[in-house]
Amino acid sequence: MTLAHAIGASLLGLGLLGLPLSALAQQTDPDTGLVMAEGWQTVRNNCTACHSANLVTQNSGSRNHWEKLIRWMQDTQGLWQFQPETEATILDYLAKHYGPKEGARRPPLPRHLMPDNPYSTIAESG
Repeated sequence: MTLAHAIGASLLGLGLLGLPLSALAQQTDPDTGLVMAEGWQTVRNNCTACHSANLVTQNSGSRNHWEKLIRWMQDTQGLWQFQPETEATILDYLAKHYGPKEGARRPPLPRHLMPDNPYSTIAESG
C-alpha cells in the first residue's frame, strides 16, 4: 500500500465515523494565536495582561518549566499570585498545548567542534 492509499483510507475511515476533518485541527484564537481549548481564556486573561501571547505560543516546556516561569515572573516581574485553581488551569493548558517539543532543538555540538573559550582559566583539551 502506498502512502497516498494509506492516507486516503484513513480519511475515508474518518468520514465513515462522521468526524469532520476540521475537528482534527486545533482551532486557534485569531487575536492571540492561542489554541482554543479548555483553559485558553484563563491563559489569555492572565498572561496577555502583561505581555503578548506570542511569548506563550513561541515557547514550549513541561508543566514544571511553565511553573518555574510563573514563579520567576512573580518573584521578579510583579506577577500577582494566582488562586490555586487558576494556576492549575493555566499550567494544565500550557503543559498540554505548549508542552515539550521533540526534535525541536538540535543536539549540542561535540566538544571537539567547540571553539576555545578565551575566558576559561581551565586548560581545555580537545
